[in-house]
Amino acid sequence: MAASLLMTDGYKFSMAEAGWPLRRETFYWSHRKGGAQVLPFDARAEVAALLPSVEEGELKWLAENGYECGPGLKAALSKSTAVSVHALPKGAVFYPREPILSVTGPSALVSWLEPLVLTWNWRVQVASVARFAPEQLSAAVGVLTCERQKELTLEALDAVGVKAPNITVDPDGYRERVRVKAAELVSILGDAGRIFEVGLRSSSCIEQHLIALEGCKQAGITRTSNVYGAWKLGLVPVGTMGHEHIQRYGSDDAAFRAMCERRPNRSSYLLDTFDTIKSGIPAALSLMAERPGEADSIRYDSGDKVAQYRHAIGLAKQMGLRPVQILEDSFDATLTRQFEALRAEVGWLPHEQVYGYGGYLVATTSGSTLTRDRVAAVYKLSQTGRKPTMKFGNDVGAGKQSVPGLPVLLRRVAGRTGQPVGIVAQEGEAVPAGYALLTDAASSSDVGVDGDARLAMSPATQALIDSLRQEAFGAA
Repeated sequence: MAASLLMTDGYKFSMAEAGWPLRRETFYWSHRKGGAQVLPFDARAEVAALLPSVEEGELKWLAENGYECGPGLKAALSKSTAVSVHALPKGAVFYPREPILSVTGPSALVSWLEPLVLTWNWRVQVASVARFAPEQLSAAVGVLTCERQKELTLEALDAVGVKAPNITVDPDGYRERVRVKAAELVSILGDAGRIFEVGLRSSSCIEQHLIALEGCKQAGITRTSNVYGAWKLGLVPVGTMGHEHIQRYGSDDAAFRAMCERRPNRSSYLLDTFDTIKSGIPAALSLMAERPGEADSIRYDSGDKVAQYRHAIGLAKQMGLRPVQILEDSFDATLTRQFEALRAEVGWLPHEQVYGYGGYLVATTSGSTLTRDRVAAVYKLSQTGRKPTMKFGNDVGAGKQSVPGLPVLLRRVAGRTGQPVGIVAQEGEAVPAGYALLTDAASSSDVGVDGDARLAMSPATQALIDSLRQEAFGAA
């Protein structure tokens, strides 16, 4: 059965309305860290099972909650037959930053998949621990949050031929742990209205996330990015903009303007796709100066958020602006206290600063160390139309940069010791001697995978990266 249209994050609908929902795009799934890992399922079949159905009642509910779907978006979400998938074979071993899966199709539809694809990291981690560190398995999966998480765990273990340890399912305990953490955050901030929840992609499944949202609701939190969770539990769906939206437009200014000029609701401007200080902050504040009284906000992500925050506040004061500050990305109670002290220091009012919490509420309370953050699972836009694109994210190294184009993975074969184990190439690029195409391979041979996790970019991939960097930042 197809997934519900609502089983995604709210900003997927706002970005589709402010973008090109029917444009052909490619996204890819990867883990940025975590060492050798194994894929315990057929990713192509999993994508096919997730593609949503479009129900009129759900469309009506979206419209009533600020996410009305235009004709282009509706058409895109109905084009499941237009989606193509490239993936590593079931059982394949992969390493950090290697593309596991790429999905190409209508923009709104392949983007819609992101939060559900990212929940797959749970099954990957279970299978990987069972295969490479079996002594850790009981502690990792001994107590789970819901029956669906247990089912997924057993499937992953069966895929690698490992017997399951004793497993206890404790949804009530999990809900209470979430409630306690959420209540602490409400106490720190003094107002549950200053909090929204963004943890769907940090869960193992929709069912787990619904339990976490129940705990949040008990603590007074009423807003979540999980549209399905909002619908089921009577919460408010939220979300405006992610990196993919800015990548489509190729500049912060163009992307920010598209969001506020093509969608009537308030906008939140994400600052770090290219460079937070040099590009994101000035573009956002300049646009806000043109739109006084719209109550738009700015959202921080990667990099030194304290320095970015101070810079943004200083510039905003010079311009006579009071933008709402949105802080998320790995925020916990300690970081919240730090930024509340910073808010008071710079003279920003409580209602002018709000916080989003994901893994802190959903994953750190789960009772397992196998969290999304442990492997840094991501699903990134790599090509929009015929144009390759990537996220730079204030990271001069490769840590949080994404891969552009139509990525496929080459694996080293015997006789090439000392060469990179993996090469990220482009679809159709010639395979060099000593390597084999692992993406879409019929088997998952581990020949040549010796624990050397070095990764290289192919000539075509590196040329795309260099070209996009030149386009974004000019000469070095």
